[in-house]
Amino acid sequence: MWLRLRQICLVAQELGPVEKQLNEVLGIDVCFRDPGVGHFGLENALFPIGNQLLEVVAPVEENTAGGRYLEKRGGDGGYMVITQCDDHLPRRARIEELGVRIAHQFDNHRFINMQLHPKDTGATFFEIDEQLGEGAQNIDGPWEPAGPDWQKSRKLDRVNGILAAELQCEDPADVAKKWSDIAEIPLEDDLSLALDNASLRFISCSDGRPEGLGAIDVSAPGRIEILRMAETFGLKTNDSQVYLCGMRINLL
Repeated sequence: MWLRLRQICLVAQELGPVEKQLNEVLGIDVCFRDPGVGHFGLENALFPIGNQLLEVVAPVEENTAGGRYLEKRGGDGGYMVITQCDDHLPRRARIEELGVRIAHQFDNHRFINMQLHPKDTGATFFEIDEQLGEGAQNIDGPWEPAGPDWQKSRKLDRVNGILAAELQCEDPADVAKKWSDIAEIPLEDDLSLALDNASLRFISCSDGRPEGLGAIDVSAPGRIEILRMAETFGLKTNDSQVYLCGMRINLL
């Protein structure tokens, strides 16, 4: 029974400026815009990074969950850690056993979604989904939230994978244990969880913002070009990090 990091979702006040920065700094292109997020008063764009996806959502209406999250965290930033599993039924049973509430869910016979309530998980939204159908479990297989042809938009010269997500917490040990119990993955001594293709690490809040998804690590063969472009936007933090959409992006 495996669990992969398949998608990272960010939330922004405005989609356009963030989209431009992601394109020009990380060299990634939009593969899909999901009209379904309009139901939540949002617009979005999805960008392939290797076999994973980076999504940005932005409110287009008043009083949305995304808008409230922006207020809570004091601006743009990380929003959701979205994983892919190979068998949803035991994952759902585990959530029920732990008494974790489900914030949102759907099953359309092609894709099963289960978004957990952040008040029960701590840190941020934790989502466990299963893709169904032909090639569903392939590492670069179909992923319904990213549209029918997401693979065609991949650009691999600057970034080609998401290696880790970093969650900052008021009590990292407590939150890490909750996520470990949910994922059924043993917690490492450094408060990290090893998913099938990436890791999740839990740290103390240290940037003046409340707990949430604060950083990702990416495999960056084009690090030099990324840093050069980030500097032109004033987004270079140091020689191995840029700051985009309220997120620290570590270049490995």
